[in-house]
Order: sequence, then structure tokens, then C-alpha cells
Amino acid sequence: MAREELARFLRERRAGLRPHEIGLPTSTPRRIPGLRREEVAELAHMSVDYYTRLEQARGPRPSPRILDALAQALRLTAAGRSHLFHLAGSSAPPGTNAVQRVRPQVARMLQRLPETGAIVTDAAYGVVAWNPLAQALLGDDLGRGPTNLAQRRFLGQGRMYESSSAEEFGHIVVARLRRAATRYPHDAQLAALLTDLRSGSEEFRKIWETRPVHAPGHRTKTLDHPSAGKLRLDCDVLLVPEDDQEVVLMTADPGSPSARTLRRLAAGVARSSGWPDS
Repeated sequence: MAREELARFLRERRAGLRPHEIGLPTSTPRRIPGLRREEVAELAHMSVDYYTRLEQARGPRPSPRILDALAQALRLTAAGRSHLFHLAGSSAPPGTNAVQRVRPQVARMLQRLPETGAIVTDAAYGVVAWNPLAQALLGDDLGRGPTNLAQRRFLGQGRMYESSSAEEFGHIVVARLRRAATRYPHDAQLAALLTDLRSGSEEFRKIWETRPVHAPGHRTKTLDHPSAGKLRLDCDVLLVPEDDQEVVLMTADPGSPSARTLRRLAAGVARSSGWPDS
């Protein structure tokens, strides 16, 4: 636990908040522009003495419950909350539900990759953002039907083209869903998804019982595309840890037949969708 750094962080965040930001009256004169210690303590439902000792770097190591209360009281962002937990020597637990919105900057990045199929998936393998080339590669009904890849893979809900990695992908999906179930035990939407998968797919139930473990990274697959033919694709994963999301990038080796086919497919998608062609 970095007591001095934690104390400094708390003092700086308290000084940076203004009374009106948390609904306090602004008519009362203040010696300092930020919040008072007693105001933060009240917002965090703890004693003023306990909070004071934390700010003076002489308090005990705060529990995750205390840290969460402080993060809310100080109106910390997700990054600020993670930093607070780090300074206290703890790992920040995830939120209550899997994040299903995509950060605007991540969504914009997808549109800057015209010859790369790119999607963003949430912790439950829902596709929360994609670009036109990814739609062409994964099934042109993406966005007009189920966007959850687990439902597509195990329940046949939505189009998925034949792939050499279908079996491996099934284990990857289950591993991630098991992790999500542990992280978000109170997420009703995730619980409903798991119920549907268990009741609708014997394969899913069997893989679930094996407790697969998978770390995101690189893999190569051959995709049998109905119009472009067989494509050898490299799939690489970038993490968005604050939202427990993954950005999947689908490319082909430079100069390969698959790269040339992918370029032609991207050009066709750009023409039909009005998307800028590189």
C-alpha cells in the first residue's frame, strides 16, 4: 500500500471537486474552493476521523468497500477508480454489469481501418461495434439480427461463414463467458444468455463443464467466404481493460492472395455502403 501517494491522491481529488458538482449549496463562504473533509466522509458513509487519517497517510489499509465508497464520493472516472485501488494495494473489482457501450474513440478507430475487419466485443461476446469489412466477413446480417457471437456460434442465431477455427472458437467463447459469469454475478442479461445457451446447446454444456481457459492473443483461421472464397486471416486482439472489452482485428499477410482478396472485398463494401475507400 502506497500510503503517501494514496493520501496525496485523496487530497488532490477533494480539492478538485466543487460543492455544486455534488449538489451542495455554494452560498456558504469557504476558505478553500474544494470540498471539506467532513463532506467527503459523509458522502462516503465513513467517520471524519477515519477519512482524515487516510489523507494524513496514517490510516489502515482500506477495504474494497471503503475504496468503492471513496471513488463514488470523489466522482472518480473508471481510470481514477482503478488508480485509487492500485494505490491502496488492491485490484479494482469490475462493475455490476458487463459494459455494452463502446467508447467513441474506439469506434472511430474501427472506421480508420478500411482494409482490416474490426469488431469490438463485450464481456459476454456481444458485438458492440464493427466496421463494414467486418460485417462482410462475419455475415452481412450483423446489426440486423443477433449480434452476440455466442448465440451465433452455439444456437445458430445469425449467419456465420464456415471457418477452420470453429471448434477452437467455441472453447474461446465459453472461457470468456465463464470469466464474465464470475466477474458479473448480478448481471441479469448475462444470466439470461447463459440460460439460453445451456438449454439450447449440448455442445455448449459439454464445453462449459471442461472449464476451458483462454488468454486473448493471436490466432490464424481459414474463412470460407461465399463470394470471396477461402481467406487465410490473422486475428489479433487488443484489450480495452476499463470496459472489459476486446477489439478483434482481422487481416491477411501482406502480399498474399488473401490480402489481395481482402482488398477487393473492402473496395466492394466501400462502393456498396458509401464508406470512404482508401
